Amino acid sequence: MDDKISAVLDAYHEKIREERENHRKSPSGGDDGGQNRFMAVGPDTGQLINILARNLNSPSILEIGTSFGYSGIWLAEAARASGGRVITMERYEHKSAYAKEMTQKAGLADHIDFWVGDAVEMIPALPDKVDFVLLDLWKDLYVPCLEAFYPKLNPGAIIVADNMLGRAAPGAIAYGKAVRAMPGITSVVLPVGSGIEVSRYEPR
Repeated sequence: MDDKISAVLDAYHEKIREERENHRKSPSGGDDGGQNRFMAVGPDTGQLINILARNLNSPSILEIGTSFGYSGIWLAEAARASGGRVITMERYEHKSAYAKEMTQKAGLADHIDFWVGDAVEMIPALPDKVDFVLLDLWKDLYVPCLEAFYPKLNPGAIIVADNMLGRAAPGAIAYGKAVRAMPGITSVVLPVGSGIEVSRYEPR
């Protein structure tokens, strides 16, 4: 990581620490539906997705759930290193705008495109098939997103889904069953961060 990226990641880490401290003090977290929460994957998961994506050759990377852009920094750095590109999708315009600003500060703006809207509706409009997917949004959308991006997977594609352990939401549990039922998918849950399901697509 160069100095610009490290500085941006450090700023995110401070924001994440502040949010978690505030959440401990006020567990209800307000009623904004998550519009102003970072809800980032965390450093361990960020480093792992960076390692996985960097190992691919000129990958087309899809992030579903930009939030405020923390995981996108890790993915854009991997895209720059491997000759790839990221498309990241987010429902809320203000989150996407913040993420875009941070990506510019990190010097990674040339390697990531920001799409705003309903991910399930936008996925079919992807210009190319994808080699890497990070799935990290509302858990009831995990299975609909899987069904949307599955036809877009290149052979050898890697899928990472976050928040799969601990008090996993019903949508995450349903995703775990659904992804393992998809033809050509092999999958494993890893105890990294809040738990990630790492899957690989290899059509028979």
